[in-house]
Amino acid sequence: MEIKIIEEQPITLLEMKENLEAIEKRDKSLNFRSNKTNEYLNLLVTNKKKDQEDIKKKIASLNLQRLKERHIVKLLDLMPEDLDSLKVIISGENMTLTDEDLKKLLESLR
Repeated sequence: MEIKIIEEQPITLLEMKENLEAIEKRDKSLNFRSNKTNEYLNLLVTNKKKDQEDIKKKIASLNLQRLKERHIVKLLDLMPEDLDSLKVIISGENMTLTDEDLKKLLESLR
């Protein structure tokens, strides 16, 4: 059996947590791996959906051409608090942003 990927869309850890909760409600229980993932997400995810949506809108309003959806998702998951942390996250990607853009981005994440 060959698996064919039709669409790929990055989701935040918060969205993953919500998806697992919906599956748990529907199926009444999760398998071992899903339970472990759910435990991890319960420890890690602290922000609320409304907060993430607001931050996502702020970042989108910056109109940074090189910033893709997967970058925004990564930033929402990690929520860097200073410029150095933001630079470390961005350096893992194949893109460059000016210091001014990085400062605007950091301000949007606060």
